[in-house]
Amino acid sequence: MVDFVFQTQAGEGRVYKCLFNHKFEEAMSEKCRDALTTRQKLIAQDYKVSYSLAKACKVDLRKYRCNADTNLPRAREARLSYLLLCLESAVHRGRTVSGECQGEMLDYRRMLMEDFSLSPEIVLHCRGEIETHCSGLHRKGRTLHCLMRVGRGDKGNVENLCQQALQTLIQEADPGADYRIDRALNEACESVIQTACKHIRNGDPMILSCLMEHLYTEKMVEDCEHRLLELQYFISRDWKLDPILYRKCQGDASRLCHTHGWNETSEMMPPGAIFSCLYRHAYRTEEQGRRLSRDCKVEVQRILHQRALDVKLDPELQKRCMTDLGKWCSEKTETGQELECLQDHLEDLIPDCRDVVGNLTELESEDIQIEALLMRACEPVIQSHCHEVADNQIDTGDLMECLVQNKHQKEMNDKCAVGVTHFQLVQMKDFRFSYKFKMACKEDVLKLCPNIKKKVDVVICLSTTVRNDTLQDAKEQRVSVKCRKQLRVEELEMSEDIRLEPELFDSCKQDISRLCPNVAFGNAQVIECLKENKKQLAQRCHQKVFKLQEVEMMDPELDYQLMRVCKQMIKRFCTEADAKNMLLCLKQNKNSELMDPKCKQMITKRQITQNTDYRLNPVLRKACKADIPKFCQGILNKATDDSELEGQVISCLKLKYADQRLSPDCEDQIRVILQESALDYRLDPQLQMHCTEEISRLCAEEAAAQEQTGQVEECLKVNLLKIKHDTCKKEVLNMLKESKADIFVDPVLHTACALDIKHHCAAIPPGRGRQMSCLMEALADKRVRLQPECKKRLQDRIDMWSYAAKVAPAEGFSDLAMQVMASPSKNYILFMIALGVCVLFLMVSMVTGLRRRLS
Repeated sequence: MVDFVFQTQAGEGRVYKCLFNHKFEEAMSEKCRDALTTRQKLIAQDYKVSYSLAKACKVDLRKYRCNADTNLPRAREARLSYLLLCLESAVHRGRTVSGECQGEMLDYRRMLMEDFSLSPEIVLHCRGEIETHCSGLHRKGRTLHCLMRVGRGDKGNVENLCQQALQTLIQEADPGADYRIDRALNEACESVIQTACKHIRNGDPMILSCLMEHLYTEKMVEDCEHRLLELQYFISRDWKLDPILYRKCQGDASRLCHTHGWNETSEMMPPGAIFSCLYRHAYRTEEQGRRLSRDCKVEVQRILHQRALDVKLDPELQKRCMTDLGKWCSEKTETGQELECLQDHLEDLIPDCRDVVGNLTELESEDIQIEALLMRACEPVIQSHCHEVADNQIDTGDLMECLVQNKHQKEMNDKCAVGVTHFQLVQMKDFRFSYKFKMACKEDVLKLCPNIKKKVDVVICLSTTVRNDTLQDAKEQRVSVKCRKQLRVEELEMSEDIRLEPELFDSCKQDISRLCPNVAFGNAQVIECLKENKKQLAQRCHQKVFKLQEVEMMDPELDYQLMRVCKQMIKRFCTEADAKNMLLCLKQNKNSELMDPKCKQMITKRQITQNTDYRLNPVLRKACKADIPKFCQGILNKATDDSELEGQVISCLKLKYADQRLSPDCEDQIRVILQESALDYRLDPQLQMHCTEEISRLCAEEAAAQEQTGQVEECLKVNLLKIKHDTCKKEVLNMLKESKADIFVDPVLHTACALDIKHHCAAIPPGRGRQMSCLMEALADKRVRLQPECKKRLQDRIDMWSYAAKVAPAEGFSDLAMQVMASPSKNYILFMIALGVCVLFLMVSMVTGLRRRLS
C-alpha cells in the first residue's frame, strides 16, 4: 500500500495525507492503521510533529500571536486543537490566513472528525457511552456521530463531561465552516447536495443552511437527515459555529450580549444564550430601542426558521421543557409536533417552560415563516393569495392574517388548514400571541382591561367597551381607532370556528357530540348546526348560543355564515350599507329577481330567528322600548334570562298594532314584521308552534311549496271551521284581526285588489285599516266596479269574519267587533255578517229537518 502511495504522491506530507484518506479502506493492514493512528495522536499533542502543517502555518501563527500566551502551559500551546482554534478565530474575524495553511488546517480538522481516538477528552470522558451505544462504529467518523446522537438524547443520556468534550471537538473541527470536514455527513448527504444545493459552491458554509432548508422535504434522504440533525444539535449550542451568523452578528453580539472572542468561552454562559439574546433584539421595535443591524437580523431569522423544525435545536427550549415534553408530548413523534404539543398544553406547563414557549409563540406571531413546515404546507395558498405579504422582508403578522382570511380557498389543503387553525387556537391563550392585535391594542388593554391575559377575554372586554360606548352615544370612544380596527379583524376571525370562542365551545361540547357529530369545524358550520337545533340544546349551551345570536343580530358582520353565503349579494345590493344594517339591507332586497336563492334562504333563517324573540331584533327593540313594558309586561314577568320568548312579545305587539295603540316608531316596525310573516308562516313562531299539526293536516301542499307567498295563511283562514285546536284557532283569528287593520298583511287580498287600491284608494295612506275601509265602501257602492278577483276575495273575507264571529272566544274577537263598529262601512259589514249568519242558520235548520224525516 505504502509503495503504491509513494508512486502516486510526492513529498512526505502528501504521502501522510493520502494514507490518512485511505485509513479505513480494507486494503490497509491493521499494523499500518495502528502506526498511522499513533502518528495522528502525536500530531494532536504537538502540531510540530507534522512538518507540513508547522511549515505552512508558521507565518500565520506568529502573525496572530498564537504562541505568545504566557498564561498557558507550553504543552497546551503546542496542541493541535489550540493551533486550530487560534487560526480559526483569525479567519472568523475576517483576517487573512494563507491558503496553504488553511488547506493544512482543513485536512487536520477532517482528521479530528473522522477518528474520535485522536481527542483525549473524548476517549477519557465518553468511554462509557462508546461501550454502551457506539462500539464497533470506529470508521469514518461514525463513532463520533453515534456519540452526537446520544448527546441529542436519541439513544439515551450522556454525561456532562462527555457532552462538553463533544462540544469542544466540534468547535476545534468547525465543520459548520465546510461540511466536507464531516466525512460521515458528506457521504450521507452527497445525493441531496447534488440535487438541492448544486447551485452553491462546493465547500461553501451555505451548504449546511441549504440542507436544513430541505429537511423533511422530498429531496432529503433519511441517513442525511440523521447526520445533519446530529451535527446541528451541537452547532445550535454555540452561535459561533455558524460562520455566516458569526460574521454578520459579531458586532451586534459584542454590543448587546457581551460576548467573548471566537476561541474564548465562558463557563457562566449557558448553551444557546447568545443566540437567544440576538433573537430577542431582532424583533424589538424602534420604541424598545437597541435593535440588531439589518444583516444580522436576516441571519437570525434564517436560523430561527431552520431550528423551528426540531425542538432539540433550541437549547433553551429543550432544557426548560424536558419534563413537560416527557409528560405531555412523549407520543408526539412526527416532525413539528412537539412544539405544537407544548403550545396546546401551555396552561399546564411549568413556569420556566411556559415562559420560553410563550416567547417563541410570540415571535411566531410576528414572523410566521419561522414555522417552516406550515409555510411549506401553505405554499399554494401563499402563491395564489398572499405572495405580496410573503415577499416582504418584515412580516409583522400580515402573512398569518392573510392565511386566515383565505382559509377556505380552493388552494387550501388539509395540512395548511390544520396548521392555521392550530395557530389561531394557540393565539386564544394570550393576546400577546397575536402580533398585530398586541401592537394595536396594548395601551387600550393596559387601560381598560388590566390583568386580563387570555386573548378571547381581552377581545370580549374591548368589544363590550366599544358596544357600551356606542349604545350610550358616548361623546368619545374609550377604545382607540387603531385598536377598534384590529379588534374588528379579531372578532371576524373568531366567528369562523366555535373553537376560537372557548367559553361557548366548552359549554356546548356535549351538544355538539350529540346533535352535530358529523359536522366539520370551521366555516361556522358547528355554530350553525347548534342554531338549527336550538330547542334541543342543554340550558347552558342554549344560553350561550342565544347570547351569540344577540351579538350577531346587533352586528350582522359577525354572522360568518350570513356573510359567506350572501357575499355576492352584499356586493350587489348593500355596498353602501353600514355593517350594522347589513341584514336589514338584505331583507329589503330579499324578493328581488336578482337575489341568489341560497342567500334568500339564509335571510329567511335569520328572520325566523329574529321573530322568536324581540331581543334578537335590535331595531325593533329600540323602536318599541316604551311599548313593550307598557303592553307586554305580563310576558316579560314570566320570562327569564335563560329562556326565549318564542315570539310572544311580538305577537302581543301585533295585537296592539291592530288596536292602533302603538307609538309611531314601533308601529312602523311591527307593520314590517306583519307584512313579512304574512308571506311566510315560518316567520310567525306562535302560529308555527300552535298550528304545526293543523298545517300538516289541512295545508300540507301549501307548506311544501318552495316559495312561500302567503298560501299557508290563506289555507288556515279558509279552513277556520275545520281547525280543532283552540290555540291554533286563536292565532288564525289574530291574523284576521291584523289583516283588517292593514291590507298589506293580507298578501292574497292585497294582490287581488292592487289595481282597485290604485284606482279608488290612491289618496288614502296605508295602515290603521284605512285602505281596507276604502275597499269595503267601494264594494258597497253599486256605482263602483271592482275587479272580479278583488270582489271575490273581499266577499271571502266578510264570510271569514262571520265564521270568526261564531267560533271566536268572546275575549278573542271583542277587539275585532270593536274595530268593525268603528269602521265607516260598519253597516254594510254588519249586514253581510248577519246575512252570512242567517244563511248558516237556515242551512243548519234544513240539515236538522232532513235528519228528522229520514229517522
